[in-house]
Amino acid sequence: MLRSSLLIMLLAFSASASAQGFDYNWLGFGYGMIEFDDINVDGDALGIDGSFAFHEDFHAFASYAAADLDFGVDATTFDIGVGYNTELSNVLDAYARLSYEYVEVDIPGFGSDDDNGFGFAVGMRFAATEQLELEGAIKYIDLNDSGDETALVLGGLYNFTPAFAVGLFGEWGDDVTSYTLLGRFYWGQ
Repeated sequence: MLRSSLLIMLLAFSASASAQGFDYNWLGFGYGMIEFDDINVDGDALGIDGSFAFHEDFHAFASYAAADLDFGVDATTFDIGVGYNTELSNVLDAYARLSYEYVEVDIPGFGSDDDNGFGFAVGMRFAATEQLELEGAIKYIDLNDSGDETALVLGGLYNFTPAFAVGLFGEWGDDVTSYTLLGRFYWGQ
């Protein structure tokens, strides 16, 4: 009985904590660490991403990252796409995204190679408290020549103000694992 009462109180607190809904208007900056499973090339990356809600249930998004990997290998990624988001409750949002993906790798002595394809992701955002947001997603990327990758993405954001949050995300894929520390600026709040 005590357990169910505590659960009801927690859900009630969470419901009141995020009554304004989720914001899909942001600009983010991040630093990430990348580990490749099949080859011994790891490194770090700097990136920028953004999202713009052009309708109550739709948003456009884009991201760019430049990675400095072991042995002087440089990699650049870019994606752009559109997403659908829907409120499941005042503390839970679901989304689906479709994107164009571009990757370029520059290997010293061998030149550069690029590839493109598409990506698809489905995920959920959960307002655990007024300040803490948790997110989880499954992401699939299919590049024309390089193959495909499926990844689990988990992370959280701590909102210092309605306009600024800091977060930590992990992405575990078939061939690549990454961890990203990011800052996100919201507008329209």
